[in-house]
Amino acid sequence: MAALLFVGVGKMGLPMAGHLQAAGHAVTVFDPAAARCAAAEERGLAVAASLRDALAEAPLVFSSLPDDAALLAVAQAVAAAGREGATWVDTSTVSPEASGRAAELAGTRGVAALRCPVSGNNVMAERRQLTVFASGPRAAFDALQPLLACWGPQQLYLGAGDEARYAKLAVNLLIVGTSTMLAEALALGERGGIEWGTLWQVVESSAAASPIVKAKAPALRAHDYTPTFTVTQMQKDVALIRSAAEALGVATPVADVAASALQRAAAAGEDGEDYAVVIRDARRAAQVRDAGTPRG
Repeated sequence: MAALLFVGVGKMGLPMAGHLQAAGHAVTVFDPAAARCAAAEERGLAVAASLRDALAEAPLVFSSLPDDAALLAVAQAVAAAGREGATWVDTSTVSPEASGRAAELAGTRGVAALRCPVSGNNVMAERRQLTVFASGPRAAFDALQPLLACWGPQQLYLGAGDEARYAKLAVNLLIVGTSTMLAEALALGERGGIEWGTLWQVVESSAAASPIVKAKAPALRAHDYTPTFTVTQMQKDVALIRSAAEALGVATPVADVAASALQRAAAAGEDGEDYAVVIRDARRAAQVRDAGTPRG
């Protein structure tokens, strides 16, 4: 079984590291946040005191990081102290540009960079229901696929470069677009006189009832916006989507509308709630009563 280092044990990284350990691998973790290290220790994971020292020893490095800046900081550490011949598997949602730069930095140390962003939220991470999009060295993917399978049933290899980053952004565009469309559709249905619970029955039995709609329906029916992914986090991803699309000359009117909806939610102080709170905002703007009776 493999000895590995996992950098970043937040809501996604902690269960992912735990699943690797449960599969019999020797896992050491590193995180700059003391609370996250404590949570990792409670889960039975060993915690490294120094990232530099841990990188020097690790033949396999995994990471789950919040943004481009964090990715590049780890890349700098890998370039300075990584073990020659190691493989670095990053699972973060980041820009293709930062991803490519991180791979270049790792390469200066002789470390192979496998880009493996995952599709799914923290609940799905706990349940081993994540989908892995992979790109980078094919040999590294083939060797590590059994480890990637610890996180869920599907691992898709997409190419030798940063294709996996584009795949993750494309999927997240579908997700944020779905919540934006739901907000408009539900407001329309309620203003038309359909009771909230009945309206959800309509949605869930329709051709538009995608897996993400069905997964979020129980909470949304109850007006529960406890975050699995916050407005702030989705704003970051939408910014990545729009930037990548602009660089490629791709129009993103759906992402533009979603960005505006998320901005309104953030301005209303809802930045820490689930990104689907745009549904509540649309109902408020449409002046819909909770009982489903239109105003005015």
